[in-house]
Amino acid sequence: MSANNAPVTLRDYRELARRLVDPPVWDFWEGGAGEESTLAANTEAFDRLRLNPSVLRGVHRPETTVKILGETWDAPVAIAPLALQTMAHPLGEVATVRGTAAAARVPVIVSMMAGRTVEDVAAEADVPLWLQVYCLRDRELTRRVVERAERAGFGALVLTVDAPHLGRRLRDERNGFRVPASVFPANLYAADPGRDGFTSPAGHAGAEFDPGLDWSVVAWLRSVSRLPILLKGILTAADAERAIGAGADGIVVSNHGGRQLDGVPAGVEVLPEITTAVAGRVPVLLDGGVRRGRDVLAALALGADAVLLGRPVLHGLAVAQEEGVARVLTILLEELRDAMTLTGTGTVAGAGPELVRPGAARPSSEPTEIAAPPGTAPLPGTAPAGTVPPAGSGLWRADLHSSVSDPVMDTMNFLNEVTSRYPEAISFAPGRPYAGFFETEQIFSQIRAYLDHLAAQGATPEQVRDAVFQYGPSAGRIREIIARSLRADEGIDVPPESIVVTVGCQEAMFLALRALISGPDDVLIVSSPCYVGITGAALLLDVELTAVEEREDGLSCADLEAAVLAEQARGRRPRAVYVVPDHSNPSGTTMPLAARHELIDLAARHDLLILEDSPYRLVSPGARVPALKALDRGRRVVHLGSYSKSVFPGARVGFAVADQEVVDSDGRTVLLADELAKIKSMVTVNTSPLSQAAVAGALLAADGRVSELNRGTAEYYGDAMRHTLACLERRFAGVPGVRWNSPTGGFFLALHVPFRAGNAALARSAQDFGVIWTPMSYFYPQGGGEHTIRLSTSYLTHEEIEEGVARLAEFIAAERHADERR
Repeated sequence: MSANNAPVTLRDYRELARRLVDPPVWDFWEGGAGEESTLAANTEAFDRLRLNPSVLRGVHRPETTVKILGETWDAPVAIAPLALQTMAHPLGEVATVRGTAAAARVPVIVSMMAGRTVEDVAAEADVPLWLQVYCLRDRELTRRVVERAERAGFGALVLTVDAPHLGRRLRDERNGFRVPASVFPANLYAADPGRDGFTSPAGHAGAEFDPGLDWSVVAWLRSVSRLPILLKGILTAADAERAIGAGADGIVVSNHGGRQLDGVPAGVEVLPEITTAVAGRVPVLLDGGVRRGRDVLAALALGADAVLLGRPVLHGLAVAQEEGVARVLTILLEELRDAMTLTGTGTVAGAGPELVRPGAARPSSEPTEIAAPPGTAPLPGTAPAGTVPPAGSGLWRADLHSSVSDPVMDTMNFLNEVTSRYPEAISFAPGRPYAGFFETEQIFSQIRAYLDHLAAQGATPEQVRDAVFQYGPSAGRIREIIARSLRADEGIDVPPESIVVTVGCQEAMFLALRALISGPDDVLIVSSPCYVGITGAALLLDVELTAVEEREDGLSCADLEAAVLAEQARGRRPRAVYVVPDHSNPSGTTMPLAARHELIDLAARHDLLILEDSPYRLVSPGARVPALKALDRGRRVVHLGSYSKSVFPGARVGFAVADQEVVDSDGRTVLLADELAKIKSMVTVNTSPLSQAAVAGALLAADGRVSELNRGTAEYYGDAMRHTLACLERRFAGVPGVRWNSPTGGFFLALHVPFRAGNAALARSAQDFGVIWTPMSYFYPQGGGEHTIRLSTSYLTHEEIEEGVARLAEFIAAERHADERR
């Protein structure tokens, strides 16, 4: 406590509230189930965590905003559902929403058992409101409360799933606790506080709660409301999977504040297990034990999207009504910002598993372990109780780089799993070339053409042999052939020494990011949605990302410039912007010529580099807009290329055109390509000479014009896209909520649907309707795209496209019908 007795921590507010509140009410608030071991574990688990600071990061104004379920919050904190707040003050929940709004725009979850009606609360709320729901035996009463909340403007439902009845709370039993006569759940009994003996919460729950609930309750709740549904009370990865399968829009990891079953783990102990299983498919919130800003940061580091703040809100309400609530939340957020600054964590998204390590809760002669129940994952850096770290037989994931635990790394695995599980389904998911264009013998003829070319250029037999059997230079053997092809096909006139031949375009991205991003304040800007290859490379290299959401017609330079200025205002350096200007993956959009000039001018104004990745240009029909690199007069563009689509993907040959000059401390000048080649020499050493030979032979056969080599291929892909668009028009014209874009080339288009198109919907589509697609949400680095799917048209026949779109239409109709029933 400070010298003037003003509370400065949440613990201070707890001590003040304890003195003001009647002891039985205090025990009702603070008590837990059984011997209260789980109640204690909720805070002790946080005490056992330590934060790993990263210094000299220049984080002076950390960014705490998050976007969850489409709503932007000022901080990753929401107010937990707390029943009967009128026991703390007559204004109860009304004072809580007022106090919350005074501190930050974050959601308040109003308990179904609130002491004030949903209408009263909504009338005073200047923050998002969610309704916590118990599904009672009286379903009609439950439905009426939900409908009233929805009419009042509530934005989501939080279904409590861990309370078939109230846990055995020994403090209440010993106290013979009864709710004061003036306090009752106003949304259930508007004027009858004594109905069914409500003064005994346990007795009322035994009479009214439905112990027979199963997973079908989620579908029932959807049938009475269109609001997103989160399930509160999940403590295992298996239940998290079941929740998503049942259609939950979010998960709240919670043990009910230690008030239900004693002896279960603290929420933060099982959080890593659950977030790994969820893999970003739905938001995961943590409830229980948060008492300091550093607890919030630790929860974020372990995978939570946000936390719920519970008992401290009651303490603030009891001490100083809405001002107390505001001060409690303000203290927590100040502590969070302080912890972020001192750990070098600039954004909420920047908090990863490497930020935390286990520690001891109190001095002890032996290390304190955080025990996990059988079948659950330990906290990062810890082993289950009674075990020791594996010796040579395995590793803890927490000891690996944080990128391996990122949801981005699991999205494609999930898609591959669905595809393999339903092999008879028609798949619009893979963006791979049509296999009908490839003949086995062509590889041999292409290699022979390249070897003959070398001989014709004067190479000795030994040199020809070395060209396919030896490593060769890291920068590549076929740079001159690639340079001639770029001049012939693209009007890109660069010297061969400015080119580095890479293992696919993915390595070119990796090399460019590694060379250009030199410190923690350097930022890569990407469009959103964005190809996951660049976001994955950024994760592996600990590169900070800033996403600029595309408009309907693609990336806006005005939006991009605003993002650049915002990053500069934060003291960071926007280093490069990654774009796919032609028929982009995933949205299919193409950047107009005027926008290309505008982007190059913007890059010059702000000293940015442009990473141009355009793999679909030469396999798309019709006239092409000039490549950014062809328009580049100031060496602002690093052109990243690949022959996976235009020659064949198995070659795994890409390249980077990096003609920018690099000046060293002695004033000597080299090309950026030379620096990329240095990095490559320590990564893949060189690109397979055999693969280079096969690609070079194909380029030589076409006299460098890949567009001529792919004339028939481009027509095929263009025809497949046109046929897909025609099928969509026949099936969906006039269907409410369904719309799509119309790319002129490439492999992909975006289809907007009137329901949440996540992994759960994809599983239903594959299993029940035999059609697979890709959730567009995979491609949004900072969230979004929940109602859009990506369709790939590249490798399907007309018959497969027609049947696939027909199945897709049946699936969408079923989802729309299900939504209407809800």
